[in-house]
Amino acid sequence: MKIFLLGLAMSGLLFTACNNNQKATATTGADTSSRQAATAPEPKDSGKPLEKVLNGYLQLKNALSKDDDKDAAEAGKGLVEAMASLDSKSLSGEQAKVFQDVADDIKEHAEHIGANAGNIKHQREHFETLSQDMYDLVKAGNPTGDKLYYDHCPMYNKGKGANWVSEKKEIENPYMGKEMLGCGTVKEEMN
Repeated sequence: MKIFLLGLAMSGLLFTACNNNQKATATTGADTSSRQAATAPEPKDSGKPLEKVLNGYLQLKNALSKDDDKDAAEAGKGLVEAMASLDSKSLSGEQAKVFQDVADDIKEHAEHIGANAGNIKHQREHFETLSQDMYDLVKAGNPTGDKLYYDHCPMYNKGKGANWVSEKKEIENPYMGKEMLGCGTVKEEMN
């Protein structure tokens, strides 16, 4: 009987010690989460419905300029999701009109890019047409309000050239990547 009571007492102490440790760990984890939340910028609802679409496009452009077909594929999938989540009723008149004209094409090209990790040449072919659609959309109303640039690469597609929208004035060519990263010119600054 003594052994039974002693065993019961030890179990109780062990259980209490484990519980206290779990609470301390949970509290420490919560404190860490609170600190991380305080230091990480909060995503804002800017009231600009096309901003998510433009940001997806810019991520795609940046991945292609780094010759990163896997990140480009992920960005393409993200762009498809951004398009699906956009409520076209929240757009201004001109934006809604242009969006209606280009939405299916943007989605189709983003899907192809997303499905073709490992084939950056094919991704860039779709990016060329996607970029024209994004330019049209941005011209109808810049979703961020930040300055954007419409750039041109004269070398792409056997010298036929191609354009893209960028958030930076410095040329980072998504068609030529690391091979000729600085190749191109700014055709237009868009406010």
